[in-house]
Amino acid sequence: MFRANRADRIKFVYFDGTGVCLFAKRLEDGKFCWPGITDGVVRLTAAQLQALLEGLDWRRVHETREMRVPTTAS
Repeated sequence: MFRANRADRIKFVYFDGTGVCLFAKRLEDGKFCWPGITDGVVRLTAAQLQALLEGLDWRRVHETREMRVPTTAS
């Protein structure tokens, strides 16, 4: 994954098993919110990566929480 200095463009190289695909995206308004780099690596979950590629703030993506609905006994 590569980004422009202005952080408004991103290029993503993906190997699909038969060849390489290059995806590019440019935000018309705003910038991509990039995570910090630790030991030369950026670590994101699949959901966080999807949010980043959509131009959303990936830090606001959480794991889903299971909610229990109270049942009433008759």
